[in-house]
Formats: sequence, C-alpha cells, structure tokens
Amino acid sequence: MAHSKPPGLTRRGGVWHIDKDIFGTRICESTGTSDLRKAALILARRIEEIRASHFFGARTPRIFREAATRFLEENQHKRSLERDARALATLDRYIGELDLRQVHAGTLQAYIRDRLKDGRSPGTVNRDLAVVRRILNLSARLWRDESDRPWLDTAPLIQMQRHPNRRCPYPLSMEEQRLLFSELSGHLARMALFKVNTGTREHEVCSLRWDWEVRIPELDTSVFVIPADHVKNGAERYVVLNRTAKAVIESCRGEHESFVFTTEGSDCQRHPQARINNSGWKAGRRRAAARYQNELGRLCPEGFRRVRVHDLKHTYGYRLRAAGVSFEDRKTLLGHKSGHVTTHYSAADIETLIGLADRVSELASRKSPALSIVRAGAAAQVPELTGGKGGTRTLDPGIMSAVL
Repeated sequence: MAHSKPPGLTRRGGVWHIDKDIFGTRICESTGTSDLRKAALILARRIEEIRASHFFGARTPRIFREAATRFLEENQHKRSLERDARALATLDRYIGELDLRQVHAGTLQAYIRDRLKDGRSPGTVNRDLAVVRRILNLSARLWRDESDRPWLDTAPLIQMQRHPNRRCPYPLSMEEQRLLFSELSGHLARMALFKVNTGTREHEVCSLRWDWEVRIPELDTSVFVIPADHVKNGAERYVVLNRTAKAVIESCRGEHESFVFTTEGSDCQRHPQARINNSGWKAGRRRAAARYQNELGRLCPEGFRRVRVHDLKHTYGYRLRAAGVSFEDRKTLLGHKSGHVTTHYSAADIETLIGLADRVSELASRKSPALSIVRAGAAAQVPELTGGKGGTRTLDPGIMSAVL
C-alpha cells in the first residue's frame, strides 16, 4: 500500500525536501532520501524536535551535515573554502548523519584509518580534522537554536595525528646558500635570493607586481605592499627590502609591465613564473647535493638534499635572530600576523625596519660567526661569499654585486 505524502514534503530532483513552518520556525532542508516513508519519518522527527524545543526548551538535535552546511555557507570568503568543501564531502559518509554529540575522536577513527591507508599524509588528515574541530567549536560557542541554546554543550577534544616523517626546517648556512643558488637558473636564483632576504612566501614572490610597489621619497627607497588576498594570513603585508633584496628588484625592473619575477618563454616573451618549487629547483638541488662533499669537505646532510623553497623563509628568520633582531620585529619582517603590530607604517617605521633587515646583509658581508649553524654537534663554518667553486656561476652579476 502506497504511503500518502504528508504536508511539508516536496520532491525535487528525485529527493524529498522538507519545507514546513512549525510554531513560527520554518524548516527548509533536504531529507537526503528518495524513499517517501523514510522522508516522512525524518519530517516527523524534526517536528517533534521543534515541538520539544518550543514547549520544554529542549535543545534541537543537529546532525554534523547540517553544521557542515552552515559552516560552508558562512565562510564563502575563505580562500581555502574549496579545500574545506572537498574534505567535508569525504567526511560526510563517516560522520554526516551523526548527531553533533556523537562526533568525537572515537567516531573519527574510521576516517583517519582509511585516509592514511589510502596514502594520505598525517598533515593532510590533520587539515581535515582541523575543519571538523572548527565546526564543533562554532557549534558550542557561537551557533544557537530556537530556544537560544548552543548547538553543542562542549566541543570534544580532536587530537591531531603525529607526523613521524615530518621534516624539520633546514636553515641554510651562507656557504650552502651559495652552493645551492649556483645550480639554479638565472630567474630561479633571483627569486630565491629575494626570498631569503625578505622572508616572503613562494606565492608572494611569484605574484609580486610592480603596482604593489610604494615609493618612499624621504628614504630614497620603496617597499612592496602585498594585498591581503595574496597573503596566507589574510592581512596586508609590507615587504621591506634590505640592500640585497633591493638589488634583486632593480635587476628585474623593466623586464615586464606587470610582474616583477618572470622568465623568457619559447615565444621569446617574458611570462610570470608560476612556481619556484619546480623541476628546475629540484634538479638544481640534486646537482648541489652531488657537489656538497667535494665543495664543503663534509658529507651532505639529508636536510640539504631535501631542502624546500619554504626553508628560505626559515633561513631569513634564523638570520634575523642571529643578527639580534627582536621577536616582535622578526614577526613584522616575516609577515606573521600579530595583534600587537600595526599594518600601517610611517617613513620612520620603514627606516627602522630596513635597518634591521640590512643586518642580515651586514652579517654576511662581515663573515660573521653568528651565521654558523650547529647541526648534529658540528658547527658549519661560514666562508667568504667571494670564494669557493661555482659560487656565482649562474647568478646575475647585477644581483651578486649586492651580495659580495
């Protein structure tokens, strides 16, 4: 015997949807099923939930899928929204139908096990778990139901996965930098040299535009102000140029109308460089590692063999610290978000920051022992930048003049 359709159910695209007003609360949601009997049961459950909330002040139960949908709707501005949506789509078959109170470390174990078994790294799994944790925190602290009660009493602890193969940062000594950069092609060497002297991220370097340059006539110099939508932390970033970074910028001036860092394509035209971490970087890294023992007189460390583009940012931070730059000033120069640091600077502020950034260049030019890096109990001696085999083999002379 066929079931009659109760009021409040509408079939759209083969799936039954609820659209009903109950005690002044309108429910508009999908039942997620094409089965009328199941849809009617879901509708009855929702009516009972609203009735209990209306008469007795009981909390309206919520499933995780409902919370995930609200999260996506309220975060359309997030740059990582597409990634969050993919993660939640995968998570849905594990916890989508669970009551929010049932989502915790235990019920997430099947998801974690399957993702790791599929070859996903602990870091990737942790990024997905971070989205779940954020949704549960919003459910407990911000979102409220019709009776003004939070969706969740307390958010459970979601532990992140240990990352056994996570590689520690590898700041480069000056001699290692010289060796590595000598094996990079001209445009990659310029970008790497700029990065290690500004602490910018790879995307910030690749997308750097001339119209972001702001002249400061009082100081006869300029800074680059990167718009918030091109910065990872979503805050406008000032890129202060020490003398080495300034020389890199001047070597690029006039090559392209819009972008600072470009490479010549097969059509003999200059085009923006999309990435630093490309096949050229990896090939140069392999060649530098092969030369390491012969050039530097010791075995090549695994960290150097696998040195990442992001290690150039770590290197800049390490050198700022070695130069005695304070923690707060290091955060500013590295573009880290801080509630204690303004995002607007006067010419005097910029002058101070340039002076601090130039300490890195001064340490290098003085062959300072402060730039020695101790690894595994052995100190890496810092040679003069002008010596050594292959030290300036592929770097542009105009840039190297700022270093030497």
